[in-house]
Amino acid sequence: MRIRSRKAAVIALAATAALTLGSCSSSGGREDTDTGGAAAGVADTPRIKIAMVTHAAPGDTFWDIVRSGAEAAAKKDNVDLNYQGAPEAADQANLVQSAIDAKADGIAVTMAKPDAMAPTVKAAVDAGIPVTVLNGGIDAWQATGAIGYFGSNETVAGEAVGTRLSTEGAKKVLCVIQEQGNVSLDARCAGVKNTFTGTTENIFVTGTDMPSVQQSITSKLQQDPAIDRVVALGAPYALTAVKAIADAGSQAKVGTFDTNEELVKAIQGGTVEWAVDQQPYLQGYLAVDALWLYKTNGNSIGGGQATLTGPAFIDSTNVDRVADFAAKGTR
Repeated sequence: MRIRSRKAAVIALAATAALTLGSCSSSGGREDTDTGGAAAGVADTPRIKIAMVTHAAPGDTFWDIVRSGAEAAAKKDNVDLNYQGAPEAADQANLVQSAIDAKADGIAVTMAKPDAMAPTVKAAVDAGIPVTVLNGGIDAWQATGAIGYFGSNETVAGEAVGTRLSTEGAKKVLCVIQEQGNVSLDARCAGVKNTFTGTTENIFVTGTDMPSVQQSITSKLQQDPAIDRVVALGAPYALTAVKAIADAGSQAKVGTFDTNEELVKAIQGGTVEWAVDQQPYLQGYLAVDALWLYKTNGNSIGGGQATLTGPAFIDSTNVDRVADFAAKGTR
């Protein structure tokens, strides 16, 4: 049953992704940027207000890509978009409550910490505000009454990494988790362990303090020379892991989840082996576009199941094509 549901979600994703991107403007305190979409004008539907609230940490470039996708959809759909991020679940929940109080027409939200976020998401639904969930909360979104989920199944993604590492002949993997309590990150490392034929070890670091991240990885590699792979869970941490490996004099190789322009260049240069792409631009785009479709035409996407945006690997075989989009801030 789960496999069939995933297939249905992929079909729904393909149909939705075919919608043409537009070039109209969105709000939220950020100047308009070229998101690479084709010029298709602005929807002639009434302007609506959508709030997007994520668990973005300051400086994490992943969320810039999510936001670019959301803004592209907002431009096309004649949406007044208010994007905000807060790494702490309590602060994120407060932002959602503020959107409820402001009577937003729709809310898109991440649920990286479902126990903390679910009550507020349910409150939005109870207030008659449609909600889409993106990126985190794949096992919790349906119970809130949200109309759709857009993201990767992180357990499946982790299992794909574990299988690849086994094929590559890796023996011991260090999985670097930059935020404790984030269920998506935990699922990634658990998935790696599920399918990897060698041994795995998790290390928790403070993702908002990059010097500390580098020092922690360096120390671990010095303590355990048997580690031959470092798996990061975000592009900035993979690039920091490359520096830590050099500091430690280690021969370990780096693979990662998620990308940014600098990470893509690192794959091209051979300092990072590969990245698992969950298509964050698509997550932001679909989360906004689904709310617009629901409000203006009563549509829903995914048939009650999650709409999957990944995983897919970016490596030396396809990185040059991805680099063109990464330079635009959309991959």
